Amino acid sequence: MNRAWLLGEGAVRLWGLDGATRFRRQFASLGMGEAGSLVELAACERALIVDAEYVIELRGLKSLVSLDGLLVLDGQPVAASVPGSRVDDALAAMAGQDVGLARLGVADLDAFEGDLRKAEPPLVARVTPGDRDALESRLYGAAYKGVTDFVTKWWWPRPARVGVRVAASLGLTPNMVTLIGFLLMLFACWAFLQGNYVAGLVSGWIMTWLDTVDGKLARVTVQSSQFGHLFDHGIDLLHPPFWYWCWGLSLADWTGPFDMDASEMMLAIVAGYVGGRVAEGAFHLLGPISLFAWRPFDAWFRLITARRNPCLVLLTLGWAAGAPDAGFVLVAAWTVVSTGILILRLLWAVIERVRRGPLQSWLAEPDARTRYPRAYATFSATRGAYA
Repeated sequence: MNRAWLLGEGAVRLWGLDGATRFRRQFASLGMGEAGSLVELAACERALIVDAEYVIELRGLKSLVSLDGLLVLDGQPVAASVPGSRVDDALAAMAGQDVGLARLGVADLDAFEGDLRKAEPPLVARVTPGDRDALESRLYGAAYKGVTDFVTKWWWPRPARVGVRVAASLGLTPNMVTLIGFLLMLFACWAFLQGNYVAGLVSGWIMTWLDTVDGKLARVTVQSSQFGHLFDHGIDLLHPPFWYWCWGLSLADWTGPFDMDASEMMLAIVAGYVGGRVAEGAFHLLGPISLFAWRPFDAWFRLITARRNPCLVLLTLGWAAGAPDAGFVLVAAWTVVSTGILILRLLWAVIERVRRGPLQSWLAEPDARTRYPRAYATFSATRGAYA
């Protein structure tokens, strides 16, 4: 079993957390208990010793646990990952002694993050009062996905940062923010059904903003949980078709293209939406990556894939043009087209899996920066999330 040991307390707070509290939450997230004594630490399979005066992004800690040696920044020891039998050596190395431990740098830690679909070195830095604002900015930016829709990537980073700041200062948990978003989602359904598109769109857009806030709040305050993940992603997965259905029901006695009525159009939307989600899920059987992180094309396509935010833009454009039915038709058409593209990408991935073996993300390729310069600059991280 792996155990952790903290040196110091780390008094400077980042996003409301002192260093010791942040690391303890990170240890728990990694399934590592904090040792109660050095004897217990020495008896464990692998020991992780960390200086609480530093901040290390969670994925950096996760990567460090899989390595063996002393993590060094600017010549100073930051953390050590060793077998339990070498705890004494690790403590000596953390105190500045040379005991033969391999010296590791930030470049030795994994840069690719599959969950966030990004590729940049994890944050490792000494925390000082003068660097507080800059480090909070870097933690927020590090919590942001690299590959996502254009609304989340380019519209929400700065407004969501304000939301995270307010939520953290009020002591709100990510699940509280998600619950507020859930209630707004339900209200948007009712408003769309009544044909009150203004109220529905306002509620919908606030909900999508909060959907960015809750995830970033969870990451910067290290409060991610299995329940929170299921609650947040369950809402994201299930509610979009209900918005479109309620919008369609508000179009009484309406006939669309090819003499299709609202119920037939809704059937096309649901079939397309479910088909797209199934294609995304099936892709995970081919390798430990998301479909949208496979090749640069997929990352570009994720910007506009028929998910909630791009479709909400279409509905908003339809309302603004005084033609809510046109927005409904655009959502239906783009959902079907988008799903067709995803299915073709899945089929091509199956062929590549058979020909070449397990798939990997282009972001994880050693030469990704030079081989795909524009895509790498766009998707390795979300630059707008950094102040």
